[in-house]
Amino acid sequence: MTERRPNSWLAAVALGMVLHGPALAAPAAKPTALPTLQLAVVSVADDARYAPRRADKRWPGQSTGRLNTAARLAIEDAQLELQEAGLQLKLRDAQADNGALLPATLQALQQAQVPYWLLDLPDALMPQAVAAAQQAGALAINASSALDSLRAQCGHTTLHTYPSQSMLADALAQYLAAKTWKQVLVLQGPQAADTLLAQAWARASKRYGLKTTDSKTFKLSGDPRERDAANPKLLTAERSHEVVAVWDSEGEFARALPYATQWPRPVLGSNGLTALAWHPQWDRYGGPQLNRRFVKLAQRPMTGQDWAAWVGVKSLVTAWVAAPKATPTQVATRLRSGQVQVDGFKGVPLGFRAWDGQLRQPLLLGHADGVTATAPLDGVLHPVDTLDTLGVDEKESPCKKP
Repeated sequence: MTERRPNSWLAAVALGMVLHGPALAAPAAKPTALPTLQLAVVSVADDARYAPRRADKRWPGQSTGRLNTAARLAIEDAQLELQEAGLQLKLRDAQADNGALLPATLQALQQAQVPYWLLDLPDALMPQAVAAAQQAGALAINASSALDSLRAQCGHTTLHTYPSQSMLADALAQYLAAKTWKQVLVLQGPQAADTLLAQAWARASKRYGLKTTDSKTFKLSGDPRERDAANPKLLTAERSHEVVAVWDSEGEFARALPYATQWPRPVLGSNGLTALAWHPQWDRYGGPQLNRRFVKLAQRPMTGQDWAAWVGVKSLVTAWVAAPKATPTQVATRLRSGQVQVDGFKGVPLGFRAWDGQLRQPLLLGHADGVTATAPLDGVLHPVDTLDTLGVDEKESPCKKP
């Protein structure tokens, strides 16, 4: 006869299965958001530098495309470094419709507490953007302007990855001094920007013992009475010079000058042999790989401004990974202290000057088809760092170390 067990026994067995059976799966934890750094690329939509009519001409040393692409490439290159540190970098486009609306865009960045700004602006708008960044407590990276006056503002949270006018002029002057080509005819345009270029050249010429045989102003004009003001043969008729230095911020006159002079003389400055932050034919220290990656992303060659944006973001990532909780001021101080150095694919580690925030860097002396030399030239000496032979040295600068 089968024994019948009470319902209470069945309940006990069921309870035991619950207590001693497999544990129930816990709810999946939500992924923790990675610490994020915001970087804004500041620009204006009507920037004349990027007007198709000008950009398509690709004057030597001038930008041919906006710097967002170079910043994106730098972030792509830094992904492994950021992932290992558990960090991420977010790129933000801060573009004003025009210069008049730029203050509102800068104010919006300040209100949103965006801590890092990459400045892609024409020279006329750079000073107000730098001042606004200082007021906002943001770190600003100047990746497009060569103005010496910006370096003299001495903002401790401003970094300059694009070379200054003085640096570019010193590089060419060193080359002429090394070649012992010291008799120079100077041709400059009528624009205010041309005057600044000529002033930087005059300083560099004096520094490296060059002699100006004559200085003339050219003028492009549709007036037949002024045709001679842009005639290369007439402007270069005197024979005592060994080299022609042309300073033309617009680029139109300089473009036609090589091989159009009265006498067989090399041309340098705004055309011919030019001093550059980067060259699309630079074939050393990883340059070809960087150029190929950029062309694949941007569908155009990398310019000096692109390189300056790329190395600026790379420097920022390097400093941030080392100190993720640092404020923009602390990051700037760290970069300018010499504690952080980056590989800019130019053969030497790069770092920032403590007094004016300028990136120390070799410059490429090139022409349309390639690179002839790099500056500083062999034999140029400096008591601290030979890279400081390019541009305003510490004793010459109005800025002091923070």
